[in-house]
Amino acid sequence: MDINQQCVVALTWTLTDTLEEELDVLDEPVEFLIGGEDLFKKIEDALQGHGVGATVALQLEPEEAFGDYQEQLLFLEKRELFPPELEEGMTLEGSALPPGCNPEAPKDALYTVTEIYPEHVVLDGNHPLAGIALRLRLKVEAVREATEEEIGRGTAGTGFFRIAPPHEHGPGSSSVH
Repeated sequence: MDINQQCVVALTWTLTDTLEEELDVLDEPVEFLIGGEDLFKKIEDALQGHGVGATVALQLEPEEAFGDYQEQLLFLEKRELFPPELEEGMTLEGSALPPGCNPEAPKDALYTVTEIYPEHVVLDGNHPLAGIALRLRLKVEAVREATEEEIGRGTAGTGFFRIAPPHEHGPGSSSVH
């Protein structure tokens, strides 16, 4: 079966930046719904018509992937607002930021704690790959018809390219994959 709209494709990949620095490797196949919300449009378009065993290489510019880096999504908050166990690299849902944080911080964003100082914490609401052109080498491991449930949900259950708070798309969707 060749890849078309409303099918599920199992992929493995290597994701690098334009300097070929490895950002992510997916060795075990993961399923994505074509025609849903699992993959960026440029990836879906590149996969169309390919079958099992095909390899596809493409480059995604920031606007085709995780967007441009937006400095207005950086927030400097008082350290005292956060629990002592806060660590760099942790992610926090915007809707769960402690009272007293900047009211301009969008509630629907995920924030990464990028730096912790004695008096302040830096929260970054940008995706970790925002502003970066990406190179993706994909291998099609399997293709199957999508179920009615998957089509109705708009996903095969994997949200690698759609980072959202866990309560929106299920467990595991708040990380890179």
